[in-house]
Amino acid sequence: MTEGSAVEPGLDQIDDRLELSAAATPEILDLVHALLEHLLAQREDVDASARMRFEMSVIEILSNIVEHAYQADSGLSRPPGGSRRFTITLAVTATRLIAALSDNGLPMSLDLETATMPDDLAESGRGLAMATAALDALEYERVEGRNRWHLMCLHGAAR
Repeated sequence: MTEGSAVEPGLDQIDDRLELSAAATPEILDLVHALLEHLLAQREDVDASARMRFEMSVIEILSNIVEHAYQADSGLSRPPGGSRRFTITLAVTATRLIAALSDNGLPMSLDLETATMPDDLAESGRGLAMATAALDALEYERVEGRNRWHLMCLHGAAR
């Protein structure tokens, strides 16, 4: 995480966290959804609204990683071990739901502050705008050849 991040530094210091590193394939979305359910299963202090906003946002960002970051080079052959991969850390504190995603996909050119819903007839382009609206913090950066996403959703009294 970057210093001064609105999300929260020190995810590795949070006890209630899960981490996964895997190939970025469409099938992985179900596993990440199951990880989210597992992480939040014993956390009655996290209200339903925060859960829904956070889960939707994590899945939308991961879907973008799987679909868009790899779309341009999907036809290229890669050596064994050279697959497109991502890592995700999911964590929960007394006031925050936090996700950090990182992938070795293509760089993205975007401005999160201008993410808006497309017109009603558009077939795609809603995920980033929905996540931006649902989260209390969403950050993207390109660092050392990796795309890094930081998501944070306040819950409970912090909201």
